[in-house]
Amino acid sequence: MTDGPVVIIGAGHGGYQVAASLRQAGFSAAICLINDEAHLPYQRPPLSKAYIKGTAGPESLMFRPEKFYQDQSIELVAGRAVSIDRAGRKVLLASGRTLPYGHLVLATGARNRLLDLPNANLPDVKYLRILDDSEALRQIMPSKTRVVVIGAGFIGLEFAATARIKGLEVDVLELAPRVMARAVTAEVSEYFQARHREAGIRIHLGVQASAIEAEDGKVTGVSLSDGRHLPADLVVVGVGVLPNIELAAEAGLPVAAGIIVDEYLSTADPDISAIGDCALFNSPRFGGSQRLESVQNATDHARCLAARLTGDRKAYDSHPWFWSDQGEDKLQIAGLTTGYDRVVLRGDPTRKAFSAFCYKGDNLLGIESINRAGDHMFGRRLFGLDRSITPEHAADESFDLKGALGVISSH
Repeated sequence: MTDGPVVIIGAGHGGYQVAASLRQAGFSAAICLINDEAHLPYQRPPLSKAYIKGTAGPESLMFRPEKFYQDQSIELVAGRAVSIDRAGRKVLLASGRTLPYGHLVLATGARNRLLDLPNANLPDVKYLRILDDSEALRQIMPSKTRVVVIGAGFIGLEFAATARIKGLEVDVLELAPRVMARAVTAEVSEYFQARHREAGIRIHLGVQASAIEAEDGKVTGVSLSDGRHLPADLVVVGVGVLPNIELAAEAGLPVAAGIIVDEYLSTADPDISAIGDCALFNSPRFGGSQRLESVQNATDHARCLAARLTGDRKAYDSHPWFWSDQGEDKLQIAGLTTGYDRVVLRGDPTRKAFSAFCYKGDNLLGIESINRAGDHMFGRRLFGLDRSITPEHAADESFDLKGALGVISSH
């Protein structure tokens, strides 16, 4: 429990939620939320979809209006943190201002992994993570005709689907043998590959970009590792992210593939915690350390930390879930499927609605659902109860999932 000022570095989903949850829990000391973007704290998922389509404006993305922060006495500090003085318990901003803290929260998030290719810094080579990225794409796309998307993860495919809807010719490059290979089963990958191809998107697997071609500073195409050339006047890159750990490392805090925290989200310094995309947290539930990039993880981290800072100390133990909207299809994932050795399908891929139940032996690890929200919500409830169902029941469409929640046995 802390009674001094709380300083939060980062105003994304996690940073915002810590501030809001502290006030909801009755925390009365000062809260400073450091925001290095020129916008009120906002939601990121619509950036690759609704915002670029033009169906959402900037105001619709904001978590709360400015008056909320005033009413809740949450100071929004515009600027960038450049160093942490752990001995003096204060944060130095680029402006020269220092902020004292009783507790410091690192919600520094992650940044795009940059493409290391000739001409990768040209204006027509774009990334997509923050609102300014999305706005730049929304402005430039009407003047473009053909885009090459490098990377077939969630963001790359969400943007590709949006660009196709907007009328652009779209090519997607992916080094792996299937789309979203690190995130989903082969069955779900195959479904989305087929759906994107039906929409007219050309997907090139097992290849990578070897160069971005340009004339007079304008992109003309992308050369591939197999010798082919794809014409393009726009390139969008989605090849993963890197956690922002440098501030913590420079302050002497242990880091690896993230800022190392325990199951309570505390760093090696008891006055500093880390949450969200930047945090490599100890997970008693899943064993070892996890770093998850999801809205759910960031917001649940934030709520867990706010509870601890106001006297309710519990280990972080939320069940992960994710989603991705690609064209007309909604993918929802409950649980973590790492290490599965068996996939059971429920529903019919040809009807554009099915779920992949992922097992290790007879233990259900996760459920990947396409256009079957009921299966997804069942999975979240099931994992919340620490329960499972047999592969035979998962495959049997006549088996009542809702009714099963009250009677199936624990693991």
